[in-house]
Amino acid sequence: MHHVTHRTRRRLRVPVTGLATLALLLGITGAQSTHASPGDQDCPAAEIFATDNTAVITDPDDPRLTTRLTRFDHEVRAIIRAHGARPTASTLLDGVFWSEAGQQATYERSREFDVNRVGRDGLNHIAGVIAKEYDQEAVLTFRCLPRTSPETDAVEIEVPGVSASRLSEVLVGDPEAREKLGGGSVTLDGRLVLVAEIADLDRARKFAVSLGADWNEARLNYGDREFVNS
Repeated sequence: MHHVTHRTRRRLRVPVTGLATLALLLGITGAQSTHASPGDQDCPAAEIFATDNTAVITDPDDPRLTTRLTRFDHEVRAIIRAHGARPTASTLLDGVFWSEAGQQATYERSREFDVNRVGRDGLNHIAGVIAKEYDQEAVLTFRCLPRTSPETDAVEIEVPGVSASRLSEVLVGDPEAREKLGGGSVTLDGRLVLVAEIADLDRARKFAVSLGADWNEARLNYGDREFVNS
């Protein structure tokens, strides 16, 4: 919700839950990357980044950002199962995203759902159902694919050592990251999650390093991302 976090909300810009991120995502060590592919233990067939939030939250201390989205977790899992796929892990994300309209950072709590036994069309349908059910403008999906697949257009990045407060501070002061990445997400144990276009990988790397993360600890998955409307 990453990163996923990173988004999956109304203003989702996670090229990175934001929840509309940031969205984001999200192994490799330094330049010696291992490219995950479907069936790899650490790479599910697909991921869905989503939230039930419809408010624009601009205060990082807003109590709505402390929700664990427990009911939402159960409900989304039920939707996934009802459409023939298999939900596995689910991760809480704190998303920080830049609002061009408001010229300020916005915040969102979301979840990233690992989904197996699902193809492109099935994933798209499930995401559409979730978007409609929770009144979201878009839900972010990511299908894990080989790096060389013709469908691969994005990279999901996970790197430890980042706090949501640090993410907010750096994003506000980095116009290029705001434009290219839109924002990102952080797990409760401090892992940055970004889902970005492959063309923006170097920008994402620089952004992660500026947050204080050790890029040598980063994990990358390649695949296809899509923002699915209701």
